Amino acid sequence: MADNKLTKADVRKSWFNWFMFAQSNYNYERLQAVAFAHSMLPIMKKLYPHDKEEQKQGITRHMSFFNTEPICGSVIHGVTVAMEEERANGQPITDEAFNGIKTGLMGPLAGVGDTLTQGVITPIMLAICIGITNNNNIAGPIIFLLAQFMIMTSISYNMWFNGYRYGRRAVEEIMSGGKINRVIEAASLLGTMVMGGLVGRFIPLEFYLNFDLGGGAAFSLQHDLLDKLMPGLIPLVLTLVVLHYVRKGASPIKLMGALILFGIITGCLGIF
Repeated sequence: MADNKLTKADVRKSWFNWFMFAQSNYNYERLQAVAFAHSMLPIMKKLYPHDKEEQKQGITRHMSFFNTEPICGSVIHGVTVAMEEERANGQPITDEAFNGIKTGLMGPLAGVGDTLTQGVITPIMLAICIGITNNNNIAGPIIFLLAQFMIMTSISYNMWFNGYRYGRRAVEEIMSGGKINRVIEAASLLGTMVMGGLVGRFIPLEFYLNFDLGGGAAFSLQHDLLDKLMPGLIPLVLTLVVLHYVRKGASPIKLMGALILFGIITGCLGIF
């Protein structure tokens, strides 16, 4: 029996190919398939160093349709690498088994990845770094770029190597007991909380109406009433109104146009 073993360097090369070129040659026929096959090149060369035909068949095997979120979806590649290693050492793993694993995981992990990276991590980093930038500090965008790169790289690298380490057991663990749905739900809730917190900070909408009470005293509708009732009440109301119309199927473009027109009119009248 063959004894073809992959080193950590081999697996790292494969991960690096995917991390740097996941969206390269993205096309409507196969989406990320070319990038997936490209990430498998170091693996095929190591497992079949003297068999060009087997290398070609291996690359062709991974040219089937594939599409997922490229950061958290890295676990699929790790599992695939482990399966390729098993196959090279005599395990009866068919092409259909590879396609089944990839097809079964790419959808759920896309849901987890999109929710985590786009709905939680990126908004949190933007909230922190925009706050820094608003103080005329150029460190804001620099911190955002560096932090995003380090966080996404760490997640992708660890997902890839955990997928490789646990192989098909990782698939069973991910898919068993509805765990994947609980992860998606938890990440969605966290993302919703983060976005809710951003409403009050980045929608600085407030009333400018002031009333003269005589004797040099003035009453501010915003500071003397609304802020005492609930700070950020007006941004919250505006957000809920927009959400209501989004749920009713209103066009986002029309809503943005309406908000711009609303801002121009109320600003000229000195209301907001």
